[in-house]
Amino acid sequence: MNKKLICSIALLVLLVILGGVMIFAKHNYKREKEEKNKLISMVMSVDDDKVTLQDSNHIIYTFGVVDSNISVGDVIELEYSGTLNKNKALQDNEVLGYKTISVSNDEEEIPSVWQDDGIFKDFYIFAAEKLKTMTLDEKIAQLLLVRYPDTNPVSTLEKYQFGGYVFFEKDFLDKTKSEVKEMINNLQEVVDIPILTAVDEEGGTVVRVSSNPNLVSSKFQSPRELYLSGGFDKIREDTVTKSLLLSDLGLNLNLAPVVDVSTNSSDYMYNRTLGENTELTSTYAKTVIRASKGLGVSYTLKHFPGYGNNADTHYGAATDNRSYDEIVKNDLPPFEAGIAEGAEAVLVSHNTVTNIDPDNPASLSTDVHNLLRNELGFTGIIMTDDIAMGAVSSIDDAAVKAVLAGNDLIITTDYEESINSIKEALEDQTIDESLIDKLAFRVLAWKYYKGLIFENQK
Repeated sequence: MNKKLICSIALLVLLVILGGVMIFAKHNYKREKEEKNKLISMVMSVDDDKVTLQDSNHIIYTFGVVDSNISVGDVIELEYSGTLNKNKALQDNEVLGYKTISVSNDEEEIPSVWQDDGIFKDFYIFAAEKLKTMTLDEKIAQLLLVRYPDTNPVSTLEKYQFGGYVFFEKDFLDKTKSEVKEMINNLQEVVDIPILTAVDEEGGTVVRVSSNPNLVSSKFQSPRELYLSGGFDKIREDTVTKSLLLSDLGLNLNLAPVVDVSTNSSDYMYNRTLGENTELTSTYAKTVIRASKGLGVSYTLKHFPGYGNNADTHYGAATDNRSYDEIVKNDLPPFEAGIAEGAEAVLVSHNTVTNIDPDNPASLSTDVHNLLRNELGFTGIIMTDDIAMGAVSSIDDAAVKAVLAGNDLIITTDYEESINSIKEALEDQTIDESLIDKLAFRVLAWKYYKGLIFENQK
């Protein structure tokens, strides 16, 4: 082979190699460019080399960062590589950079990180206007759904202006209908913003109101009793009857239905459930939420992400070791069905679900809340179970952890501890007032949606 031919072949090979390198480089550049994504969000917390953010869809992300100039309360545009896992808080994406976004001083504008396409969106402008009239103490108080005190309930409410009260069986004991109405009216008269008046009127073993024969001739039946005696038609009728009674008494929030799936009679939660499989429990959730609409009482799906066969969290911790896939397949569909029908609220359990978050009870777990927001697309109010319950009562700063986990509303018995804990977190910049503003804004929007507050109310 002559030298000229060899040189030609060598040149051709070189050109092919160079062409390949250029194509690879171009493809790699394009891929890297496509992998660069932006996230506009509010800084919830900064901890050593990590920053935790919440976007406008209320999903919470934690990134590793090396820059310490980010401050709690900032609204930032963060650039990152790859794809986010929206069901988890901790991300392994590389942070490519960020910039702080100036929040408009226009009094008419609602911050972009507060706005979603959610169930209460038509009332955001009213909630934002109401928020401007409130003090910090009043905003914090709106986040608390407080167990009705044994002493001085009216003066306590007048002082603190809570978001609402939760009533128990003892609070209705031997009272007539007129006395219950008077009790509720006396409370509503001393608040600037009407309160949520809540009960657990599940039927069966948990009956706060119907345990009193002065208020209703017989106790409301359990979901299972209703289903066995008349199917979903009986459940529909029961929901309407129950709602009309509660509304007439002045109660506007029912912490029911229990949509946990339980088919084993030995489970702690069994007697409070439908006692049937996932598909039928999903129909139950859908039936109750649909039947409740327009009757003046909001219903609450509980206990997310599904109670399973866990022990009673009133007295101590409960650990759920079921697989993630089992929970998604068996326990989430009833919540999804209720949300699709317009459920306004979801209550999160205190169970520690190890295959979602092994380190925190569900009520204080960002990963659990992200699952509810992202996988199920829930835009309504997320609330804790009572943080005085044994499963979380020994956890320091449970109220603050509840706020940082993604709850909008905290059920609490020791309201002073909850308030002081949140105030201390504000003072040491563990949380920022902008987060309190956002949560109070969401509770207010819900109250407008419910018709508790009207546009012209001061």
